[in-house]
Amino acid sequence: MSFFQDNLVPFFKKREMQFIESYKESDDVDTFVFEKEKDLTWKAGQYGLFSITHKSVKNGTRPFSVSSAPAENAVRITTRIGKQPSEFKKTLLELTPGMKITMRGPVGPFYLKDDNPTLLIAGGIGVTPFRSILKQIDSKSKEVGKSIHLLYMDGNKEYLFKDELDEMANRSSISLTYLDSRDELHKEINKFSSLYKNSGKYYIAGPKSMVEAVFKYLLNNKVSKQNIKKDAFFGY
Repeated sequence: MSFFQDNLVPFFKKREMQFIESYKESDDVDTFVFEKEKDLTWKAGQYGLFSITHKSVKNGTRPFSVSSAPAENAVRITTRIGKQPSEFKKTLLELTPGMKITMRGPVGPFYLKDDNPTLLIAGGIGVTPFRSILKQIDSKSKEVGKSIHLLYMDGNKEYLFKDELDEMANRSSISLTYLDSRDELHKEINKFSSLYKNSGKYYIAGPKSMVEAVFKYLLNNKVSKQNIKKDAFFGY
C-alpha cells in the first residue's frame, strides 16, 4: 500500500466512535473499547488520533496505538493511567456506554511489511501495537510462514496481555520471551541478530528512552537503520 493510502487518506477522515466499555488490564493500565464501523480497516500496529468531544479539554487530541487487530470487531486503546492522570485521561475515565469520541486514522508506518524474520521488542506499555500485530497474525495463522519473536521487557514483571499472548504463541509460529532486565534483553537481541543479521527486521515500541537505547544498541551491533522501526510512547 502506498504512503498516501496508509497515512493521508485515513488521516483526513474523522470518524465518530461510540464507547462500549472499559476494563483494567492491571492496577494502572486500562483498556477502552469502541464500536468499529464496518468499513474501518487499518494495518495492525498503526495508531489513531483520538479526540474528546463530550467536554472541552486542553490538548484534547492524543495519539494511541490501536491495541485491537483489524480482524477483531471493536477498536481498543490501552493506556497507563497513574494516580494523578492528565486531564485527557480523566475524560477517558468519565466515558459511559453510548458516549462518543472521534478518531482520525489509524495511520503510521509501524506495521509488518514483508516475510523477513522479525524481532518485536516491547518495553512495558509498548506491547500495545504488538498485541494488535500478533492478534492479526493469529487470525490468519495458517498463512504465516515467517519467524516472529516477541521480546517483552518489564522491570515490574507486569506483562500486559500475558495469558492472551501465551495462547496465541501456542497456536502459531510466534515465539515469546519475557524479560525484566536490559542485560537479558541484549542477550536475546544478540541471539536473533547473530542468526539473521540484516536479513531480519526489528520493531521497537515503548517509552522514548528505552526505544532510543535499543535503537542505538542495534546500530552498534551493525544492524542497518533501514531494518529498524520505532514507536516511542510519551506520557500525557
